[in-house]
Amino acid sequence: MSVETPVAPPAAGAPASQGLEIEGMTCASCVRRVERALGAVPGVTAAVVNLATQRADVLAVGAVPAERLLAAVRAAGYEGRPAPARQGLAAAAEARRARRAQELRARRRQLAVGALGSALVVLLAAMGPAQRWVVFAELALAAPVYLWVGALFHRGAWRSARHGSANMDTLVSLGATVAFGYSAVAAVWLPGRPTYFDAAVLIITLIALGKYLELAARGRAGAAIEALATVQPAIAHRLPADGPGEPVDVPAEWLHPQDQVLVRAGERLPADGRVVAGTAAVDEALVTGESLPVTKGVGDPVIGGTVNGAGPLRVRLTATGEDTVLAHIVRLTERAQAEKAPVQRLADRVSGVFVPAILVLGAGTFAGWLLTGHGPVAAMLPAVAVLVIACPCALGLATPVAIMVGTGRGAEMGLLIRGGESLEQVRRLRAVVLDKTGTLTEGRPEVVTRVAVGGADPAAALRLAAAVEVASEHPLAQAVRRAAAGVALPEAEDAVVSVGGGIAARVEGRTVLVGAPTWLAAQGVPGATGEALAAAEAAGDTVVGVAVDGSLDLLLGLRDRLRPAAAAGVARLRRLGLTVLLASGDRLPVAQRIAAEAGIPAEAVHAPLDPEGKARLVAAVRRDVGPVAMVGDGINDAPALALADVGVAVGQGSAVALATAAITLVHGEVGAVADAIALSRATWRVIVQNLGWAVGYNLLLVPLAVAGVVPPILASLAMALSSVTVVANALRLRRFGRRRAAAAVPVPVPSSA
Repeated sequence: MSVETPVAPPAAGAPASQGLEIEGMTCASCVRRVERALGAVPGVTAAVVNLATQRADVLAVGAVPAERLLAAVRAAGYEGRPAPARQGLAAAAEARRARRAQELRARRRQLAVGALGSALVVLLAAMGPAQRWVVFAELALAAPVYLWVGALFHRGAWRSARHGSANMDTLVSLGATVAFGYSAVAAVWLPGRPTYFDAAVLIITLIALGKYLELAARGRAGAAIEALATVQPAIAHRLPADGPGEPVDVPAEWLHPQDQVLVRAGERLPADGRVVAGTAAVDEALVTGESLPVTKGVGDPVIGGTVNGAGPLRVRLTATGEDTVLAHIVRLTERAQAEKAPVQRLADRVSGVFVPAILVLGAGTFAGWLLTGHGPVAAMLPAVAVLVIACPCALGLATPVAIMVGTGRGAEMGLLIRGGESLEQVRRLRAVVLDKTGTLTEGRPEVVTRVAVGGADPAAALRLAAAVEVASEHPLAQAVRRAAAGVALPEAEDAVVSVGGGIAARVEGRTVLVGAPTWLAAQGVPGATGEALAAAEAAGDTVVGVAVDGSLDLLLGLRDRLRPAAAAGVARLRRLGLTVLLASGDRLPVAQRIAAEAGIPAEAVHAPLDPEGKARLVAAVRRDVGPVAMVGDGINDAPALALADVGVAVGQGSAVALATAAITLVHGEVGAVADAIALSRATWRVIVQNLGWAVGYNLLLVPLAVAGVVPPILASLAMALSSVTVVANALRLRRFGRRRAAAAVPVPVPSSA
């Protein structure tokens, strides 16, 4: 199985994408500054920066050197590096973990100093400034906290000031500096005046604690994608290409398609392939979300990163490196995490004016308290509280961290959601249109009846038909080829595929047409809609006709089985409040039989439909019911997938369908559609909650700080908790679906022996 979307090299003049890892961003104001700096580089057409992932994705026309982009990032006051190459997914994930662990260790050392210094300063302040040595002791203890622990904020504030802007660091640094600076002046030159060293150090320590917790939580938010990036083994047991022999251990990156590898019991598969020898149950949970192991035998596809069960497998590789299913999942998920939802773009615009507005408000608060008869010290405290309590971090993190966790959890479950815009569209869905073959059914039809027409030789006609179907990957074409297994097939020439109809080619000098009887009739084949067809259709099977040199020679009856969990999946879609319809290119009786088994009423079945008919159905459902999702897996579903509000492609489907869809299901169960919709809705709810908290927090607490109700110490505590709150709320999405998955695992029954 491959879910790889084709990626063509960019055409001349077409935008090319580059990734950068950015260091030093603390809030949405930083995001805006980096985006503007990168957007100003000649040749850059767009730059999207994600605060949660600390990554920038840049689109540029022509070759823009990475050094020029990094220079723009440095000029904006930040540090950057090129994002790692895709083929180094595991190494890149480990490098990110190492950098994050190193940063957390440094933060812990700073917090230890800050906590000890702050505790001693608060203890001395509680003693009261009865003796002057107490004030100097407070100054001596507070200075390291302000200078070293606070350097995290002072450096960021200085970088922003040098570039004529302001961010969260500006607010924290300015608030702490005012409190510490005044207290230091009072301690040395104004004996007897009150000092606020305790407020200065607690502002820095509490907010540093909040940033530490935020950094640790952001690491957990990205754990899902990092886990996926590291599941492929480093070593593979490659088998000799020229026959039997002992396997040789080689680095997994040395593998190529068509190589054969040995996968022992309990080992992970090094790449995608097909089993050529052996049978085993393979655990695909981490890649596809399937909770139960899947039995694999000769000819079955296997996915790199999955775990082999009890028996050894010999596998011929079909995709390696960045062409594997796993690399595709990681790539799509990273793309989804970089994409901004429309509501996030609005939040970024608000954040662009937030910090300057708070600076003006802080100055206005100080002036207001002076004008109402208060002294400079009394006016300073609410002004500092205003600067410290305002939190642009929560506003900047509210959306990207929720998308990061939601899409990461989706990747663990085999649900690839393309990003924020898809999330917004999914929440509005009112209807789902399901394709039949490969979506509701297993997509593996088998030939069950063969009816010769006009005395033709059925074996000869089947042989010619199978030769023609070599040019097609349609499930019906594969069924025809399987029916002719073991027969030497001649080579077909000049094959022409009619989407939704059939295929024509020249074989051994004869014109052979294979396809739907109605299509054959349209091609002028006599008898394609006569009594023989009626007899073949009596069993309710899909019928494929074979015409040789304009004469109908063979009718094949094919039957596809309903997926075991299809009926339960349809029921779950209905419980989500969605109208479920079935669209099929097959005959109406066949589609209605499958629909009845799946629990879809007959009036919701639309067949037979060609690709344009499916697209027209999607348009009609949108008009009559509301926003609609289309679920399909074939080339003939691509127009409907593109037209739908949300296109959902199953993982075994065609590359065209996968490229068109907003959501991709690595496994094709209909229940996964319900999972994808439910996860998207849950992620959207978290985004709304986070934005509500971020906006409500500032609207409520900033006025209280202006009024002097919230002192600086409590302001710093509230600010420290605000951004941690939105990250912690988003982390709840990591538990999505785990209870249901646990319930799906059967509990072993003890033997009575």
